[in-house]
Amino acid sequence: MTFSGWLTIVLFVVILTALAIALGRYMAKVYTGERVWFTPILAGPERFLYKVLRVEPERGQDWKAYAKSLIIFSLAGWLVLYLILRTQNAFYVPHGLNPLGYHSAPWNVTFNTVSSFVTNTNWQYYSGETTMSYLSQMIGLTVQNWLSAGVGIVVAVALVRGIIGRSGKSLGNFWQDLVRTILYVLAPISVLGAIVLVSQGVIANFSNYLTAHTVTGLTQTIAMGPVASQEAIKMLGTNGGGFFNVNSAHPFENPTAFTNFFEMLLVLIIPAALVFMYGRMTGNRRQGYAIYATVMVMFLGAVAVAYIAEAHGSPAQHAAGLHTQVISGSGGGNLEGKEQRFGIAGSALFDTITTVTSCGAVNSAIESFTGIGGAIPFSNLSASEVIFGGVGTGLYSILLYVLLAVFIGGLMVGRTPEWLGKKLEAREIKLAGLGILVTPLAALFATALATASHAGRASISELGKGPQGFSETLYAYLSQSNNNGSAFAGYTGFIQPSAGNVGSHGVTFADLLGGLVMLFARFGPILLTLAVAGALAGKRVTPAGLGTMRTDNGTFVVLLIGVIILVGALTFFPALLLGPIVQGLTGHLY
Repeated sequence: MTFSGWLTIVLFVVILTALAIALGRYMAKVYTGERVWFTPILAGPERFLYKVLRVEPERGQDWKAYAKSLIIFSLAGWLVLYLILRTQNAFYVPHGLNPLGYHSAPWNVTFNTVSSFVTNTNWQYYSGETTMSYLSQMIGLTVQNWLSAGVGIVVAVALVRGIIGRSGKSLGNFWQDLVRTILYVLAPISVLGAIVLVSQGVIANFSNYLTAHTVTGLTQTIAMGPVASQEAIKMLGTNGGGFFNVNSAHPFENPTAFTNFFEMLLVLIIPAALVFMYGRMTGNRRQGYAIYATVMVMFLGAVAVAYIAEAHGSPAQHAAGLHTQVISGSGGGNLEGKEQRFGIAGSALFDTITTVTSCGAVNSAIESFTGIGGAIPFSNLSASEVIFGGVGTGLYSILLYVLLAVFIGGLMVGRTPEWLGKKLEAREIKLAGLGILVTPLAALFATALATASHAGRASISELGKGPQGFSETLYAYLSQSNNNGSAFAGYTGFIQPSAGNVGSHGVTFADLLGGLVMLFARFGPILLTLAVAGALAGKRVTPAGLGTMRTDNGTFVVLLIGVIILVGALTFFPALLLGPIVQGLTGHLY
């Protein structure tokens, strides 16, 4: 551990909070129809898009109509992206958008990829620079980075409208919310982000791949492409899919310590800002601050444990004497699988950020973390996107926990639970409970099926037959069910060379099961969240009384953290014991 490492973490938190407060104020104006900075520029394009879509933006929708529009839009996006990826080889041009003439990936890989990008997961069973053409990357994957992020944000906005609704049914208009999200929120920040990244060395071109001659006389192919534009929305939309196979460890995606810091800000800026937006839209900023304090306390705890664990190293490394290597600026510790330009602090912070959200981009190898350090990404995913979470998904996930905490608090004081003046009844609690349980049930069921079946076990690497192998499997389905996308690399499309065609069956099994898990765990909670919003929108507001439990003070923060930890621990702790924890407490590297 070093002073500069801790200083990086502190500066990040301070800068993030300041930017999030300002952006949250701006987003509240966007979704309440107020005039903002970009209104004179974007009002015309906004009206044009409504005409193209043939929608009436001012016409409100109840939760069922809102959900129907969202599902139809997502299904259309799924079909279009599948068509683009399956016809990739039809667009071969020697010096154009498919310069190397890449053919389409197999149907099972395409199914998984399409499901992954439409659900904002961006799990990748392929290497981007050796599989996808420039056209597929741009009009296929990058477009879905925008659209899937927009879908997540509008669901959170709809839930907030349901909370503040006054005896009505309307949650707003899905099409208006989506258009305004893309034009007024995602586009300006993405353009700025891409410009900053290009200025720092992130590439943006349509060049043919380059061939370099090494000092040993060998040749090396260097991939090119329009990276910066995809990188900006990849991070901002908490998507995470890498243009290159090694993702944000690649110098063309993340070349310097500054870009590393900047990309981390892009990942968390919207999830953090949405919390402050919620406080402004509900007229209760103190509750927004309370929720922000909740997620920030849990986030800082995760970062501190990850950094300390990686700086210290594992028992196996101590036994082997591997921890003694000290590289300038790193402070020693576990340097396996980390880029020296980021160091241990920059790697631990980056991977913690991208696993508390649904981003999944990585600048180091999570499977190379120590047992305890590697347990942090597991724990972050086990929290089911409530520690900031993805764009939109984080806010509506934490609000479901707020509803549950209010209900439990009401039972403790012997009163009908109330939330912002609305009484919570059995319908809302049941829907919220189901919304909270969908993600962990999907992860645990898929892990059990994968480890109990021959085809599922075929996807585990040869080095991962003990605790590491279970960790690989559990992490894969935790990641996919949380729409995250990061992986313990041993499970990513592995084919056993000595198992005949068993390995390919294992990959096909993982493709299909993973794709179904991503779809179910994305749209199941969305539908339940919109149902909660619809139930709350029709409730009358009653004045707070002397016995009303406050939800904007330190006591409620402690209660909310307790509920989140209790639900996560009861759900996932037994599984974590079988993987990263037992590995961290023993001398086993694998």
